[in-house]
Amino acid sequence: MTQPARLSATQEYLLALAAAVVTANAYYIHPIIGEVADHFGVSAARIGLVPALNQLALAVGILLLLPLGDRYSNRSLTLLFTIGQCVGLGIMTLAQDFVLFTAGSTLLGFFTIAPYLLPAYASKRVAPERLGHVTAILTAGVIFGILVARVGAGVIAEHFGWRAVYWSASIAMIAITISLPRIMEKGQRDDSAGGLRYGALLGSMVSLLRQDKEIVLAGAIQGIGFGQFIALWLGLALHLTGPEMGYGTDVVGYLAGFAAISIVTTPYWGRLADRIGPRKARMGFALIQTIGISLLLPFGGNLWLLMIPILIGNIVGPAIDVTSRMTFLSAEPSLRTRLTSIYIVMMFIGGSIGSVAGTAVFDAFGWNGTALYIIGSCLGLLFFTVLGYRLYGQRDQQNA
Repeated sequence: MTQPARLSATQEYLLALAAAVVTANAYYIHPIIGEVADHFGVSAARIGLVPALNQLALAVGILLLLPLGDRYSNRSLTLLFTIGQCVGLGIMTLAQDFVLFTAGSTLLGFFTIAPYLLPAYASKRVAPERLGHVTAILTAGVIFGILVARVGAGVIAEHFGWRAVYWSASIAMIAITISLPRIMEKGQRDDSAGGLRYGALLGSMVSLLRQDKEIVLAGAIQGIGFGQFIALWLGLALHLTGPEMGYGTDVVGYLAGFAAISIVTTPYWGRLADRIGPRKARMGFALIQTIGISLLLPFGGNLWLLMIPILIGNIVGPAIDVTSRMTFLSAEPSLRTRLTSIYIVMMFIGGSIGSVAGTAVFDAFGWNGTALYIIGSCLGLLFFTVLGYRLYGQRDQQNA
């Protein structure tokens, strides 16, 4: 089979923009979760079901749909998945009761596959020595989407109501769905999985789990990291908009704007990991994150001081994801989408746990309980990155 054409710099950044738009949909709820709960008359613990089911549905969608990227055209699959997202957003936008709103969010999660298909698509179309840099560019696009979602949702909801957030999201998704076929080159299908049928394609992931234990470790690390990220922002939104702090949803959105710094820093961390090795770099990032996040507890009562741990987390958190992806995106091209599937499923299982824990712990123990939960999560993540370096660090030297 002939090699696919290399991506141009313009295509790389357009794919990053596409990743931003399709990723943003899962994060609009974060700053407005209190307002949505009030509108539907549900408790803080129950509203956590919306992001939790979204993350679980995404994990199921990744498991059932993403492996198709090793068998069929990534371009066609991406278009199909974005259409599914449009349907889910439409249901959320028009829903008049909590059950239907939750169902729309769950459907949206099931089809949010494109952000995780695009890196595998790009990895097959870049030179090996640029893998870390291009992966970081796409990750920066995802970060930008999360940033716009959380800042924009908070500001729009404060002035126009939460439903206007989802009208805006629906328009953005329709636009990107129309544009994607022009960004991604039309070509042969990605029949790189040896002609496996769908059932065998799914079953082959069990063999991959047995053959490559490091993908389990990478997925666990990212699952912990993503879970603590979700728990932090859901707990933070409830904390800042609650009676103790008394801020509006726009303040939560402005605070989320600190993620902008990671758009600049993440590509640099990707180049650093290309030089020193992803496992060593990941261990260092996890240590810095643990130190920074530990400040959530003493600084929780002051908005200005809270900016310090949030800033640190936004600088190094995405770098942990980039370095974890690098450990398996250098594998054989025919395996990358299925390895990505395993990684993302574990990531979103962690995210669903964080969604439930972030709201339930806050409901039971307030901000201090949420902060302690996240700090403990960081310590667990640090332990696994050290373990990963001790077990597999020699691969950094082999690939240098």
